[in-house]
Amino acid sequence: MMNTRTLIRSAVAVVLLVGGLRAGTLNAQDQPITRTELLRGDLSGVEDREVVTYIADLAPGAVGGKHTHAGDEFVYIIDGVLIVEAEGKEPVTLTSGEAAHLAQGVVHAARNGSEFDPAKVLVFIVLEKGKPLADPVN
Repeated sequence: MMNTRTLIRSAVAVVLLVGGLRAGTLNAQDQPITRTELLRGDLSGVEDREVVTYIADLAPGAVGGKHTHAGDEFVYIIDGVLIVEAEGKEPVTLTSGEAAHLAQGVVHAARNGSEFDPAKVLVFIVLEKGKPLADPVN
C-alpha cells in the first residue's frame, strides 16, 4: 500500500512531466523531453472528460517548464529518476517503480534527476475534452 507522501510525490511528478512536454523547434531526437501517445479515449459515464495515456522520455538532465493540467495526472516511473517541483512544496524525487498523482490545476515542473541517464515515465491524464495536455505558466 502506498503512503500519502509517495502518492503526492508521484502526482507532482506527473503534472510536471506533462507540463514540460511541449513541442519545440528541435527535431524529435534533439528534444530533451518527448511524448509518445499510446491511447486516447472517452471516460465512461463522464461526458466532458477523456483519458490520455503516453510515455514520456526525458534525456539526461532534461528540464520541463512550469505548467498546469486541465485534469488529474497519474505517473509511473518506468526507468530512471524524476524530480517534481510543485509550487509551494518541497521537490519530490521519484524512482523506478514509484507512482504519483497530481491534482488538476497544480502549478509544477519536472526534471530528470540524472545528468547521465535517461528517464522513462508512463502517464495517464484524465482531461477536460478539448483542452491541451498542459498549459505553460510564466
